[in-house]
Amino acid sequence: MTDLATLLEVSGPVAALGGGAAYTRAKHPGVYWSTVGLPISTARLLSSYSSVMEACGLTVAPSRLRVLAVKATTRREIRPVPPRRGIIRPTSTGLRLRLRLAPGQEPADVAASAERLRHAWGVHAVYVTTVKPGVVELRLVGFDVLRRVRMPRKVVSGFLKVPVALREDATPFVRDYRTVPHQLTLGATLSGKSMYLRHLVTGLAPQPVALVGIDCKRGVELAPFAARLSALATDPEQAAELLPVLVKEMEDRYDLIKARQGIAPDAPDEEITSDIWGLPEHERPVPIMLFVDEVAELFLVATRKDEDRRDEMVTQLIRLAQLGRAAGIYLEVCGQRFGSELGKGATMLRAQLTGRVCHRVNDEASAKMALGDIAPEAVSAACAIAPERPDLAVAGDTSGGWSRIRTPYLSLSDAAEICRESAHLVPDLPALKRFRPDVPERPVETATTPVLQPRPVTD
Repeated sequence: MTDLATLLEVSGPVAALGGGAAYTRAKHPGVYWSTVGLPISTARLLSSYSSVMEACGLTVAPSRLRVLAVKATTRREIRPVPPRRGIIRPTSTGLRLRLRLAPGQEPADVAASAERLRHAWGVHAVYVTTVKPGVVELRLVGFDVLRRVRMPRKVVSGFLKVPVALREDATPFVRDYRTVPHQLTLGATLSGKSMYLRHLVTGLAPQPVALVGIDCKRGVELAPFAARLSALATDPEQAAELLPVLVKEMEDRYDLIKARQGIAPDAPDEEITSDIWGLPEHERPVPIMLFVDEVAELFLVATRKDEDRRDEMVTQLIRLAQLGRAAGIYLEVCGQRFGSELGKGATMLRAQLTGRVCHRVNDEASAKMALGDIAPEAVSAACAIAPERPDLAVAGDTSGGWSRIRTPYLSLSDAAEICRESAHLVPDLPALKRFRPDVPERPVETATTPVLQPRPVTD
């Protein structure tokens, strides 16, 4: 009886502790990592660093001076030398440490062993980035940060920089319009494309920019943000009227830049510019962000008259994509599919869109349209996105780099409220006034008077 009581006293707390740890790992992976995973992974790394590096082929033969020093001072076995390890820095999602590569090594050698390092140290993933020549940083991620997205508390943001999603290495994905002026976003129905667009609009709403939308789904995607929009076209006919106005605005801005370029012999270098960002602040026009949702609707035609209108709109979009950056006009083109079968000019327009974001698509050809010409290896990653994980996407650019990202949840009502609070920031652009959407007034809650007046009950 005494042995049974002792067993219950010992096994009860152990079982409770194990069950609590399992529950925390499944429901609150961040808490589990901070309390359990971080100490265990750190101990594994410190105790097995040299042997793991040697097993991964990341060691080199010691120098002659080191061999002589070891022989002169100790009788230890002379072992290969691993990369010099820096200080281990814990984070809320993993670990970070820097390695100084040995002579003859390159960052690709470490990146090729990332999967082996992941298993050896018991973490979810290992990512390798180059800090400077001879130094790489290992970012160890303790759990799947894309399962339940939580954006970092400290995110680098600023003018025309929008933190819109989280990368798989736990770093924020920032949409920087000054670096990547135009972008193509593809995705099937319910893939998360609308959520991504929602974050872009709400991230730009508090900034001094003009937001212009073309939503050929009768405005169901962009109409909730009407309070912050400077212009909105909800069908191809309205888009055919809006695009020439934007092209004319772009030409006027180029005339302003040319006037500033009336370079005198004694003009200082800082007054010579080739885009609006070199203009004085009081003369600089506000940037215009053009959102095109369901771009395929602009290409579809039914009659000869529609075909002429389509060719004109596509030509204007191509002009904005080619020349708009210097004039401060940026494009966000969204759709389910975007390829040469849409018609003349589609491929040319796509070539001008530097950034690419591909959500879940219905076929491999759609993924190739988005990523095949810039990062062919990312096509298979985009095709592997499961329907059960909406908002997951593959982001790439013309540099060839790519990564998996996922946008956090943002309700449509919250996004619309952010736009309403920023309605006073809508800039004054006379050319776009006739395209300004009507903003429905919010219903005012009034106290209702009951029809029957209550009567006190008396004895």
